[in-house]
Amino acid sequence: MSNLDVKPSASVCGGREDVSAAPVHELLTGRTVPLGESTQVRRLLPNLGRRMIGAWCFVDHYGPDDIAREPGMQVPPHPHMGLQTVSWLHDGEVLHRDSLGSKQTVRPRELGLMTSGRGISHSEESPRDHARYLHGAQLWVALPDSRRHIAPAFEHHTELPEVTAHGLHATVILGELDGAASPGTIHSPLVGADLTLAEGTAARLPLQPDFEYAALAMSGQADVDGVRLTPGSLLYLGAGRRDLPLLADTSASLMLLGGEPFAEKIVMFWNFVGRSHEDIAEAREEWNESTRFGEVHGYDGDRLLAPELPPTPLKARGRER
Repeated sequence: MSNLDVKPSASVCGGREDVSAAPVHELLTGRTVPLGESTQVRRLLPNLGRRMIGAWCFVDHYGPDDIAREPGMQVPPHPHMGLQTVSWLHDGEVLHRDSLGSKQTVRPRELGLMTSGRGISHSEESPRDHARYLHGAQLWVALPDSRRHIAPAFEHHTELPEVTAHGLHATVILGELDGAASPGTIHSPLVGADLTLAEGTAARLPLQPDFEYAALAMSGQADVDGVRLTPGSLLYLGAGRRDLPLLADTSASLMLLGGEPFAEKIVMFWNFVGRSHEDIAEAREEWNESTRFGEVHGYDGDRLLAPELPPTPLKARGRER
């Protein structure tokens, strides 16, 4: 998953200054940005009003797009460091290649989890013979300082645990929900789950009060704690909740994102997460000029070069708006 903005701005994230210790409602809308040759995404995080949700620091929602006569997702080789990428599909397929030699097609409701650690590069593309529709979300998880220099890794999980109630079906993508734990590797306390609500569902989802949470609307319309969500919107819910009321007049799907508020202050620029301007500048130079991030084999096209840094030094300042 990449940020393909040729003039990206730096985002300063982390710290606990603006984490609500009580339940809140903050409805966030995304901005539309291009991803590769033909895909448009709605970027929900980082957002002007909210930088992180637990360790979740980047959220894109895309589709559903009719790509029957289009190339679909085409993201050339690019680097990552200091984070994990999460690929989650409702429709379509994404072919992942990385500098470890991984080559894996990720399909709907399968977890593609890449841990960049000290550095990795990868590409993402719709296969040549692909499904008509492409719909999903791509997300990043910031690694804590103690884990951000680990060796890179890629995981693909086709079997994920489920939680069910009357009209509610939840797939646990990462972390734990209501006693069901994902096999995906995590490095800080967090949760990610895909929720499907049948028509007429009224349910309460158990939560951890020391986590902050948000709900991302994927399709349909649902009321989350009384707030109506439409596709591509993100509702920040704060912390202090023991459960979450959900109501759907028609069928709908959501993603639940949460985690212990991320105390460390980080710098995000392009596809890098670091702790200082020097971290980012070094990574940018080494991607453009050396082999630190490895090479992706098999992608038909050139890799992306890192954009220029902003004129003023990057500084980690926490989660202030």
